[in-house]
Amino acid sequence: MSRRTPDPAQSITSAPEPLGADQARRARRYLVQMGIRVVCFLLAALLWAHVPLWVSLTLIVGAVVLPYTAVLFANAGRERQAVGPVAVLPPSLPAGPAGTGDARDHRGERDDRTDGGPR
Repeated sequence: MSRRTPDPAQSITSAPEPLGADQARRARRYLVQMGIRVVCFLLAALLWAHVPLWVSLTLIVGAVVLPYTAVLFANAGRERQAVGPVAVLPPSLPAGPAGTGDARDHRGERDDRTDGGPR
């Protein structure tokens, strides 16, 4: 049996990245940044007496700051989609029967009392 209104197809460009690929990408980024940190630290220690002081201090600052940024980027997690909650509207009820505007009780008699008490 065919449906007259098919569901819209999911666009591959709007599909989120798989969890395993996201974790692998973040792990690679972390390892690259930590590798750069090790290189900065080793160069600062090995070149301390052979280069100007500002070069060694720059390498040391890089070795100190990179772990902080590496952890921030590694723990950033998956990007969230900007899709918010979908509002569900209540169904609209049809209008009541058109009346004559006068108040009649269940027997069809007109009720002209305004006190609302029993008869």
